[in-house]
Amino acid sequence: MRPTPALLSLFLLAASSCTHGSNRQETPASPSSMDPAERGRALAQRVIIADGHIDVPYRLHEKLGSDGQPTEDISQRTAGGDFDHPRAVEGGFDVAFMSIYIPAELQTKPGASKVLADSLIDMVEKIARQSPGKFAMARSVEEARSNTQQGKVSFALGIENGSAIEDSLQNVAHFHQRGVRYITLTHSKDNQISDASFNSGKRTWNGLSPFGKQVVAEMNRVGIMVDVSHLSDDAIRQAVELSQVPVIASHSSCRHFTPGFERNISDELIRALAAKGGVVMINFGSAFLTQAANAYELEVRKAVMAFAQERGLARDSAELQAFAESYLREHPAPLARVEDVADHIDHVVKLVGIDHVGLGSDFDGVGPSLPIGLKDVSQYPNLFRVLLERGYSEADIEKIASGNVFRVWQKVESHAVGR
Repeated sequence: MRPTPALLSLFLLAASSCTHGSNRQETPASPSSMDPAERGRALAQRVIIADGHIDVPYRLHEKLGSDGQPTEDISQRTAGGDFDHPRAVEGGFDVAFMSIYIPAELQTKPGASKVLADSLIDMVEKIARQSPGKFAMARSVEEARSNTQQGKVSFALGIENGSAIEDSLQNVAHFHQRGVRYITLTHSKDNQISDASFNSGKRTWNGLSPFGKQVVAEMNRVGIMVDVSHLSDDAIRQAVELSQVPVIASHSSCRHFTPGFERNISDELIRALAAKGGVVMINFGSAFLTQAANAYELEVRKAVMAFAQERGLARDSAELQAFAESYLREHPAPLARVEDVADHIDHVVKLVGIDHVGLGSDFDGVGPSLPIGLKDVSQYPNLFRVLLERGYSEADIEKIASGNVFRVWQKVESHAVGR
C-alpha cells in the first residue's frame, strides 16, 4: 500500500534460521514452560524475521530537506514512522523488504516512474552505506543470513508498482542489477502491465496486458519474484498460472474476513497461489484485518470525498486535510488487534498449510490504522506470543517469520541461474 505521511492519503487511496551475530542478543532456546510473552521475545531474537513490505523509502522521500537528503535518520530512534534501527533491534527484526513505491499518478508521465524508482533505490543504498554497522543491503537469501549473523538489519528491495518498468522489458534486468528482488505488478490504478484491485469500476486488460505477460516471463528469467498484491483477481489468477516459479502476495490479507474487499486475497486464489508454492504475507492494516475497520475506512473516504466535491477542493488542500483530521477525531477508528493478524495466519494455515504464509506488515504504509499490539517493528514478539498461545511450534513460527518467503526467493533465484 502507499505510504501515508498525511491522514488524507490513507482514505483517498482507493478513489483515485540463523542465530544472530556479534552485536545482537544471542538467546538460548526457550523452555516450553516459559511465559508465552517471554518465549515470544526470546524467539524473535533467535529466528530471522523478514517483513515483505515496509514503506520507509517514500516516507523519507516526502520529507526531504533543502539539500535533498532525508530529514529523519532511521539509524537512530525517530519520533515518526514505524521503523528505525533501535526499534528493529528491540523487536528482533532482521530483513526489511523496502518498498520502492511509485505513485499511480506518475504513470501518465513517460520516464518519471523509473526515475523515481532509481532515486529511491539510491536513497536506501546511501542509508546502508552511512551506517555500515547497523544496515546492509541484501540481494540474496545468503546475504540476508550473513547480515543477520553480523548483527545488521538487511534492506532488500521490492518495487511497488510495475510502472517503473515503463514500456521496456530491458528495465526488468536493469532493476534486478540494482538489487530489486520483487515487483508488485501494479498499484491503485491499472497500468501498462496489469489491472488493479482498487480500480474496481474499470478493467483495462481483464487481467494482465500482453506486455504484462512478457514482464512475468522476464521476471522469471532474471530472478525477480512476482508480487500479486494490488492486482485484480483475474490478474492474480493469470500471473500465478503464467509464472514458472512461485509468486508472493507481499502485503495482502484474507478476503474471508473482509468480504467484497478485492485488495485482500480470496480463498480460491490463496489455494491457487499455494498450489504453485507461493506465500501470502499478511498485511497489518486494520482495514485488511476486520470488517468493522474496513467499513469504517470506506465511510471516512466517502465523507472526505463528499466534502471535497461540495467545495471544489483539491486532494492536497489544507482545508480538506483539516476536515479529514477533524472527522477522524470525532469518529475514532475501530482498530484491529494483534490477535486479528493471528486469525489471518490461522486462516491461511487451515486452507493450505504452514508453508504458505508470511509477514507483510505495510509498516509506514497504513498510518494510524495499525492494530493494537503491532504498532511498529519493535512489536513482532507480541504476534509470536499469540501464535505460541495458539499452539504453533517454534519451527512453525520460524517458517512464518522468514522461512517461507526465503524458500520462494531461493526458488526464483535458482530458476534464473539454471536457465
